[in-house]
Amino acid sequence: MKMQLEQEEQLVIQLKQYVTDNFPLSRMSDEELEASIENLVTQNIGNQYCPIKQKVSIVQQIYSSIRGFGLLDSIMADDTITEVMINGPDHIFIEQNGRLFRMNKKFESQRRLEDVIQRIVGMAGREVNQANPICDTRLPDGSRVNVVLPPIALCGPTLTIRKFSKTPMTIEKLIQYGSLTKEIAEKLELLVKAKYNIFISGGTGSGKTTFLNALSNYIPKDERVITIEDSAELQITGIDNLVSLETRNANAAGAGQITIRDLIKSSLRMRPERIIVGEVRGGEALDMLQAMNTGHDGSLSTGHANSTEDMLSRLETMVLQGAAGLPLAAIRQQIASAVDIIIHLSRLRDKSRKTMEITEVLGVEDGRILLNPLYVFEEDKNSRLEKVSGHLKRTENKLINDHKLRMAGLPVEI
Repeated sequence: MKMQLEQEEQLVIQLKQYVTDNFPLSRMSDEELEASIENLVTQNIGNQYCPIKQKVSIVQQIYSSIRGFGLLDSIMADDTITEVMINGPDHIFIEQNGRLFRMNKKFESQRRLEDVIQRIVGMAGREVNQANPICDTRLPDGSRVNVVLPPIALCGPTLTIRKFSKTPMTIEKLIQYGSLTKEIAEKLELLVKAKYNIFISGGTGSGKTTFLNALSNYIPKDERVITIEDSAELQITGIDNLVSLETRNANAAGAGQITIRDLIKSSLRMRPERIIVGEVRGGEALDMLQAMNTGHDGSLSTGHANSTEDMLSRLETMVLQGAAGLPLAAIRQQIASAVDIIIHLSRLRDKSRKTMEITEVLGVEDGRILLNPLYVFEEDKNSRLEKVSGHLKRTENKLINDHKLRMAGLPVEI
């Protein structure tokens, strides 16, 4: 009879204790430790029936609780899981196929969860402690990590991981998923090649970074591209002259912080042809717009917003964070002359991610920024409460600012 789950858990706890008490862990290599654990598990199972898969799982659980990330290792190995949310040692939630589930697993103790967090943060050269209890970092595979420790997090150490896709997102995949059509993708390719400044907006989990990754594949391979992010997660392939920059938190003494603003300013002295800012959240929006306005065309970035109009007002607020004295009229003028195209994404009621709008930013008239929607998502008659059906429809409006297309010698009709 197969070993029950409770028996398996007991065996893992018992053997882990034995290994930590009796093995010279500091002198053993990873391979030696794994081989020794395998022998130990074989001896302890004895004649009891245990499928190979279960035995491998027991060995892995013991090994990863000592040298790996413990329980996290098995979660991270599952490619169907896209997000992991750990609210203290006993509450683990995962996102799988767009839906949230609570797992029936937990960490042995709060101390064990804290050890795992320290190991993750330490690997990226960051630190998190009571004096500095919030940290954004990443795993070696590029997955995005956010940590909040007590006393800020009342439910215990909180760890959120947005998993990194092993295969970079391409426009072809977006077409396959129904987020775009081939015809729209061809138009976007022209806009990227002609160096239109494109801003991707959307709510949390709407796929902004994924879309940015896909769009970046259209950048000509011979250009010098500089990416700026809080924690590096863009997967830009095929560009040789690529510089990736990442922010740094202050150390325990409060020194050494490098912000997105610092990186944007520095990147302007690196002769970039394009600057890609992973996400603008605050005062760096002003530096980003100024870069777009001073000859760094073809820049790409993302921002949190619920609609295209909302993105513009969010940008105004962010610019004010960076330069409180600027008059609103001047800020709107900056935004309208810097941003050419806004692509708005949304996560709909059925948890699907869709491109909702592709809009041209025309300029300022009577103190307001004028928008020219080119494509708008419309639901069709097959749409139901539990399943959204529809597609991006071309509006009657033509692209008005076509001078960049003409300068690049590309077809002007969009």
